[in-house]
Amino acid sequence: MEKILLFILFLSVLAGAGAEVYFSENFSNTEKWEALIFPKIKSHTVYSIEEGKYLKIESDSSASGLIMTGTFDVSKYSILTWRWKAMNIFEKGDARKKSGDDYPVRIYVVFEYDPDFVGFGQRLQYESIKLIYGEYPPLASISYIWSNRNINADFIYSPYTRKAAMIPVESGSENLGTWQSYSVNILDDYRKIFGTEPPQTASLAIMGDSDNTGEASLAYIDFIRLESE
Repeated sequence: MEKILLFILFLSVLAGAGAEVYFSENFSNTEKWEALIFPKIKSHTVYSIEEGKYLKIESDSSASGLIMTGTFDVSKYSILTWRWKAMNIFEKGDARKKSGDDYPVRIYVVFEYDPDFVGFGQRLQYESIKLIYGEYPPLASISYIWSNRNINADFIYSPYTRKAAMIPVESGSENLGTWQSYSVNILDDYRKIFGTEPPQTASLAIMGDSDNTGEASLAYIDFIRLESE
């Protein structure tokens, strides 16, 4: 039995040997992130480092996020892995409604605008927005959420726009207070949701928000990693 276990371990090491890690965040600090603030929301979620190794996310009728300072090539680094823990969920939370669109913790993949992926009319819209705000809005986004309830679907579109989709990797209260680990393939998820290939360039964002429900939450993220297949 011992030889069999060693052989299985050897095979698993070989399987992962070809993966190239592009981004690895263990949260000893937040130097790789910058604040993501929404102008119309006055109360902001608090992000801090706990014990020198965890990101602590405290939300109280608030919303704001952290966004990765750089970008990455989605076609090359498509495997997103992370570990988080939520201490509570929202009683009024409902991913299908604007009034319940809050989560104690979520990780976004934000796909940058690429004019080759839109028609002429949409290009004009994006150019108009850039004239007003100084930059293009994202083309699309996928967020991996801890939902308060099972929505009985692999993914759900944001109640605000079909350019943003949410995947409930965790739901309900069964695993609250315990560390949960995940690994997803961003390319596969984008193709399944939007039915096309994604733009090449994307970034990551983190958020805990409670501005719609008016509730409070506490969550932690242990690490986030981007790597090749």
